[in-house]
Amino acid sequence: MLSHKKLLFGFLLLLFSAAVVIGMRPQKCADGLCNDIHLDVPTYGVPGPHQVGIRNLMSDDEPSLAMKLWYPALSEGAPEGVIAYPYEVKIGAPLGTVAIASTAGRAIQDAPFDRTQGPYPLVVLSPGFAVGTTSYGWLAEHLASYGFVMLAPEHRETLDPQNELWRSAMTRPQDVLAVFAYVDAQVAAGGLLAGLVDPEVTAVIGHSYGGYTALAAAGAQIDTISFTTHCQEAVRTEDPAAWLCDMLVPHIADMAALAGLDAVPTDLWPDNSDSRVDAIVPIAGDAFFFGQPGLTKIDVPVLAIGGTLDKDTPFQWGPQPAYDHASSPRKALVALNDAEHMIFTNTCESVRWFAKPLAGEFCSDSVWNRDQAHALVRHFATAFLLAELKQDTEAAAELAPDGVAFPNVTYEARGY
Repeated sequence: MLSHKKLLFGFLLLLFSAAVVIGMRPQKCADGLCNDIHLDVPTYGVPGPHQVGIRNLMSDDEPSLAMKLWYPALSEGAPEGVIAYPYEVKIGAPLGTVAIASTAGRAIQDAPFDRTQGPYPLVVLSPGFAVGTTSYGWLAEHLASYGFVMLAPEHRETLDPQNELWRSAMTRPQDVLAVFAYVDAQVAAGGLLAGLVDPEVTAVIGHSYGGYTALAAAGAQIDTISFTTHCQEAVRTEDPAAWLCDMLVPHIADMAALAGLDAVPTDLWPDNSDSRVDAIVPIAGDAFFFGQPGLTKIDVPVLAIGGTLDKDTPFQWGPQPAYDHASSPRKALVALNDAEHMIFTNTCESVRWFAKPLAGEFCSDSVWNRDQAHALVRHFATAFLLAELKQDTEAAAELAPDGVAFPNVTYEARGY
């Protein structure tokens, strides 16, 4: 998360000086297009059979939790119009949430639910730190088209890592539990989601800090020794990502207090999981909090995805240990070779004028064509969730190591 967080701090200043600097900083890839690796769209990279709807929801808790819902929808009687997904960054006061770009989608706002093949599995989508839910519309919409109900919480955080990053490590897993509680209440009372969602068949998917959230939801537990030892070594070796430790380790006692603990645990912290989580997809997810002891607590299927040129959540801090140490009988690891951290957010079809100096960092990649990377992520995530939540044998076959051969992708799996 290093470069994107640093850029976001600079973004506050650029908002007021963009008119002067626009055009002075070269873009990494013109129009968001990088090297074309001539990738054919993989099997599950194309949209599924369902029309998709989108709605805004709000929990009944206090404070309430805003959520975005993508779902299989009926096109008949649905409002017309093309939806635009804003690429949002939660900067905080006085600017609030700022949309730096937008991307067109195919979901229909407030379309009627299609319950004819329901109830559908629930997939909770956790965005990256201080990034809005619609910044992952490309993925949520795609998975909904394959018969999943996607529910993404707007985590209550703003871009102030010194005061928010450590806090979010504690509050984000609680937000996931709040989403489950909301769905339970809706289904049990015959409410909005009754007949649409099966709350007993669930998965959690997330990017960056959302990947951390997915790991925690599946049972990973923070391990004080692993966490602090990892960070001490990162600082000693001047690892470029050591800044992240500087933001977290000094607040470890605050983290424990926020978790309701009397003191910092000497080993494993309490479990924040939900037993109904059947599978997880951590994308560039921060796994270093947990270390091997905490990650071995995960026993559900895992699909870990990341870019090997990621300087914000280095591959060896996130996807690789999540795959190596999870106790899951079925797990897979997808490495997009030389891909960077922000490739997993929306493309930017329309960049707002004040954000153009940063578009190269947020909206493109130094090696990958963003659309082709998204097609691969769609394919792997869809095949994995179909296999694990719907017992789709054809989808499971797509995860067998012998059948995976894509340019610039390194893949390994166990149990498929």
